[in-house]
Amino acid sequence: MNKILSIIPILLTITVFGQTNPTEEAQSIVAEGKLLYKSEMASWYGTDLFLEKYEDRANIGGYFSYTENDLAKCIFFSKSDTPKVIGTISFNSSYDLKKAKTDLSERDFTDKEYDLYQIRKIVLEELRSDTLFKFYKNTNPNIIPLINEQEKKVYILTGPQESGVVIFGNDYLLTFDKDNKLLTKKQLHKNIIPIYYGNEKGEQVEGSMHNHLPETGDFITATDICTLMLYEKFAKWKSHNVVSQKYLNIWDCETDQLTVVPIGTFDKIKKDQEKQNKKKNKHK
Repeated sequence: MNKILSIIPILLTITVFGQTNPTEEAQSIVAEGKLLYKSEMASWYGTDLFLEKYEDRANIGGYFSYTENDLAKCIFFSKSDTPKVIGTISFNSSYDLKKAKTDLSERDFTDKEYDLYQIRKIVLEELRSDTLFKFYKNTNPNIIPLINEQEKKVYILTGPQESGVVIFGNDYLLTFDKDNKLLTKKQLHKNIIPIYYGNEKGEQVEGSMHNHLPETGDFITATDICTLMLYEKFAKWKSHNVVSQKYLNIWDCETDQLTVVPIGTFDKIKKDQEKQNKKKNKHK
């Protein structure tokens, strides 16, 4: 990891002429990952705020989050055959709890909220019945529904129930048609990748990495980005690298920016650096 980190500043200055810029190509993934992050942050903090102020716990049927304009909203609904919204917690981009707005008035779902509720409900049924989905000790599946003008989809991430670990993998993507009918379901990473931060001496590691099998794809996934943004500050990482057959994906944990470099370019620079180091050592 330290060797890879030392090469990153060189890679960041590279332009690959005559080719599609992979960093630009991956920006739609970055945007989707940041949407997932906003939703999860609203769920994290919205749950705490709602439970502090809502007394009838037996009436809570569940919750989900979504973004609307510049706000991230966490919606709680009642436990009934025809559920109603019983709480709305809204956050601006700071997620400052003091600036969050809490509305405990009961109301009907908006059209978008109803669709989010429906596809979330279908995913819960799939989790109970389909062996595609795997469950591990000390983890919990996090369901994140997304709807935009073009598509409806649900991501499932695996969240840790213990501190000191970041979990990549064991994540899924389900897509739906305009009538909320399930179209496809796919496992994004074929395994679960727990990465423990710090070490036995209590020292922090500056960066981390994981590999992608061909079926996962050449680029970092939206779920990887969401997970990194949720936990990078706890882990105190400066960067995280995702290595595929084609690319080295470099995620800057301090700026939340992605740089993608062809593996061939990375290998060439690494070899050149090793040669330079050997020359320096000979002259010592």
